[in-house]
Amino acid sequence: MPELPEVESVRRGLSAWLTGSTITRARVLDARILGTTSARDVPTERVVSFERALAGARIASVERRGKYMWMPLAGAGLAGDRLAGCGEARDSEAAEVGERALAMHLGMSGQARIHEAEDPLHPHTRAVFDVAGPAGVGQLRFVDQRIFGHLGVERLVPGVAGTPGATGTSGERRLVAESARGAGLDPFEDGFSVPVVARTIARKNVAIKSALLDQRVVSGVGNIYADEALFEAGVHPAARASRLRISRIERVLEAARDVMERALEVGGTSFDALYVNVNGESGYFERSLHVYGREGQPCVRCSTPITRVVLGGRSTHVCERCQKPQRLR
Repeated sequence: MPELPEVESVRRGLSAWLTGSTITRARVLDARILGTTSARDVPTERVVSFERALAGARIASVERRGKYMWMPLAGAGLAGDRLAGCGEARDSEAAEVGERALAMHLGMSGQARIHEAEDPLHPHTRAVFDVAGPAGVGQLRFVDQRIFGHLGVERLVPGVAGTPGATGTSGERRLVAESARGAGLDPFEDGFSVPVVARTIARKNVAIKSALLDQRVVSGVGNIYADEALFEAGVHPAARASRLRISRIERVLEAARDVMERALEVGGTSFDALYVNVNGESGYFERSLHVYGREGQPCVRCSTPITRVVLGGRSTHVCERCQKPQRLR
């Protein structure tokens, strides 16, 4: 599944192409993309409402929190009587410019691709948006092989007060798409505080990797970058968070930010063709991974073979020498 660096790479590409553009037409080719993995029976009226809500809408910007991405909208089509894509009733007179966004979650295999209108359609294209703006005329296409991604028009709401990681600054009060409301701040947001998040994690009697993957605590970190951050910090993934020194938890969080920043510089991590940027290019951070996906290969620091274990149902990669297991009391 794309993690923060991959989603941010897509966001940057979309922002350069779409900010200030108008959606002249929206077409849903597969209604399942408006549903969820547990609700695939999407009524026709939801598709119609989604398409109407976006027709003539202007994309003000492209935003992200963790793995969540959304495009605040303004203009025509937004004052409908239903929130398109989620089926929630809404008073049309209360709808105001700038209060909704096109929400886009990549899921496991979602791709947001920029195309010319005459380009052939990928067989897994689920929705097409004709756009016109400062960057010219073209199409935004949402491609998703496994259909674990999601599109919808959602309200913009304030981030939940008391979000872990917030220092009380603009990061906590930021308007986000409704689907991202419960997500904690990510390490690249204004207001994210390493000491605050570290104290939150220290209160959890779970494996440090499980705490790091909790999107309510810190959003955007997934399996790949959790393994890499723990290796960088020299912390064993199974170590109990509640028994780690605060300074070690802070080091893990700092390492997560550093690793993801390096991944961003090369467009993220691509193991297959399921993740690509808006222009179809893959990321190259796979070449810089130290433990993830390197089972049996020598550690880059001590040459000990990397071990793969299952922790919380997830494959976890660790150097048992550089990341010594936590001692039992």
